[in-house]
Amino acid sequence: GKTYTMLGEPGNEGLITRAVNRLFESKDEIIQYSKGTSTVEISMELLEIYNEKIRDLLSNKETETNGKEDELKVSASEVVGNARLATKSQSEVLKILEHAQKRRCVKATASNAVSSRGHMIFTIHFVVKVQNGATRAGKLHICDLAGSERLGKSNANEVVGGALLEETKNINSSLSVLSNVIEKLQAGSPQVPYRESKLTRLLQNSLGGNSKTLAIVCCNPLPSHYSESMCSLRFADKVNRVDLKAVANFSC
Repeated sequence: GKTYTMLGEPGNEGLITRAVNRLFESKDEIIQYSKGTSTVEISMELLEIYNEKIRDLLSNKETETNGKEDELKVSASEVVGNARLATKSQSEVLKILEHAQKRRCVKATASNAVSSRGHMIFTIHFVVKVQNGATRAGKLHICDLAGSERLGKSNANEVVGGALLEETKNINSSLSVLSNVIEKLQAGSPQVPYRESKLTRLLQNSLGGNSKTLAIVCCNPLPSHYSESMCSLRFADKVNRVDLKAVANFSC
């Protein structure tokens, strides 16, 4: 599914591993081409949106009162106070990612034995500094969305305390907002509801800003999942109709 597409496995690497490897290859190429006069800095962030709260998967910080993690705040489309780690190699990034993955909220449902209960956003920053003092910077967001689930199929209503039910409602709500945002962008509407969910607020610059955006949609071929697969394909068609243009921003 989606998480496997992002992470893969040894011998069949996922999107994140392939992207990280290519960025570090680019780093080596830039340094070699400039004959050592340019420097390249690569850093990473890793967030999870769980029940409309933002968790920093790179931080072990806990509150002093109840042992629960602090909820991170959002300013505009940026998270305030989360960790951003400088990295020196592909292996370091992937090792940190592997460790952080263990902190994601994953539970078994009737539909999926290892269901991601929150959206994960992996961000890698790429900064090039040249000899004359100029700087070029870019960043790559890779988002592993939690899957939309029918309450009946996931048996969320049967979980004691309603925790799984609450998670499913929040997942479906944020994905519904994402779909609405895509519809507004496709229609060229001046009013796009980015602020209606944490997911769309954080992805605002990727969805409708100065960016290149790729969506990968996973479908289940079984007849019993026909309805969900059709919804996924309709969503993919909407995404494909959004027109974005990426140009370099310059500032003095």
